[in-house]
Formats: sequence, structure tokens, C-alpha cells
Amino acid sequence: MKAHNLEVLKRGLVLFLRQEITRFGFRKAIIGLSGGVDSSLAAFLLVEALGSENVVGVMLPYRLSSRESLEHARMVADILSLKPLHIDITPMADAFIENLKIDDKNRIGNVLARVRMIILYDLSAKYGGLVVGTSNKTELLLGYGTLWGDLAHAVNPLGDLYKTQVWELASYVGVPEEIVRKKPTADLWPGQTDEAELGLSYAEADAILYEILELHRRPEQLYDKYGEGKVKRVWTLLKRNQFKRKPPIIAKVGQVSINYEFIAPRDWGT
Repeated sequence: MKAHNLEVLKRGLVLFLRQEITRFGFRKAIIGLSGGVDSSLAAFLLVEALGSENVVGVMLPYRLSSRESLEHARMVADILSLKPLHIDITPMADAFIENLKIDDKNRIGNVLARVRMIILYDLSAKYGGLVVGTSNKTELLLGYGTLWGDLAHAVNPLGDLYKTQVWELASYVGVPEEIVRKKPTADLWPGQTDEAELGLSYAEADAILYEILELHRRPEQLYDKYGEGKVKRVWTLLKRNQFKRKPPIIAKVGQVSINYEFIAPRDWGT
């Protein structure tokens, strides 16, 4: 499952970003800098594609965000010669949380993700740039993301890379190893980690997903190799979160309906 040629992969993703952002007349990109490996890799690729002067990096901490995440976000910004915006989302997020009396950590996490995306899209309008997504293939397949939150974006360079491939490419392009090797976390509450939330490691999830999706194995064929519980967990998440990977369903009542007969290519009309 390793990338066959990291240099070719890097060049392809850089070209993809340059083409998809500029084809509609945009020159700038907006990206949230979380201090994690995914946003760091995306930022490295963006700067190579557009130049640091055309990348708006945004740090969006909440009062419970870890100091390490902020330090790593600043480290990436410094390496890439970015001048990141620092916007504390605490007053905005707490207004929602307190008024709605939310005490469930998952609901709070959804609020934080959506508040961040509101800000990124407002900056998109301010600077005339496109919001770049940083969700990887593993997260998208397992539904590990907030609809209309961190899953919202105009273009995503990482969505066809499994998490283990993200780590590999990040090391190759120069993302600091302390970022690449730290435990992945959405930093939604103290001590939170992605793998604890998922119930298995990314390496295990990637291996199972790869066999199901790309080698066309049935889940039951993988029980002996990976364990029945882990395979069922991946299979359940994969099926349950299909709605996050599709455009909202429209009731079809006409002859030519959006996302049915009318499916225009991305560059249609340009």
C-alpha cells in the first residue's frame, strides 16, 4: 500500500492543486493549520503549488486545544514562510454550547468543527481564495469527520491517500518528524486521540480497507487475518457513513435532475 514513487506523487498533487484552484480564476488558498500531519502536508503542497504569498494559513484554537498543537502549527508556518492568522474560536463556540446547553463531547466537537469552517469560508470570501480540505482517505471512508465542518472544502489533495500514505509522503516532503510521528488527534478535548475514537490503529484500519476496497475481499475473508471484531468495526463504519461521502439526495421528479442525468464535469463551461 506504500506509494510507488513519492516524487511523482508529490508532483502530481502539486499540479492538481495548482490546476484546480486556478482554473476558475482563483489564486489563493485558505487552509486551517491544526498542527497535525494532514494539514501540515497539505500546507507544504499548497506552498509549492501557489507560493507562500498565496496561501492563507489559519490557526483556530479553542480553550481546550493543546499547546503542542499550536506550537506545531506555528512551526509549519515558519518553515513555509507563512504569516498565519490566529483566531480564538472560544467565544463563538461557547456561545453555541452554552445557549444550546450542550454537554455531550461529540456534539461539542461538531460545534467546534463547524465554527472553524464558518471562519475559513468567511476568509475565503475576504481573500478570494478556495478552502482546501485536509481529510485523508481513511477518515473519509470511516466517516471520521464532521459534515459541513472539517469535511467541507472546495478542493482536497489528500482524499485518495490512506493515513499511512499521508505519513509516508509527509516525511518525504519535509514535514517535521515530531509532527509526523505524534499520535493523531482532532484536538477536540484533552487527551483525545483518533485511534482511541476509532477503536483500532490507522495501520490496522488501512490494511482492512485496502483489502476490502482495492483487493475486493469480503469482510468474512479477513476475520482470521485481522480479527473478526476489528473487521466488523471497519465494515460497519464504512457502510454507516456513506451519506457523508455523497451529495445530499434530491427527490427526482423531473426528466433532467441534478446529480442524476445532469452531472456536469468540474471544468464544464470553462
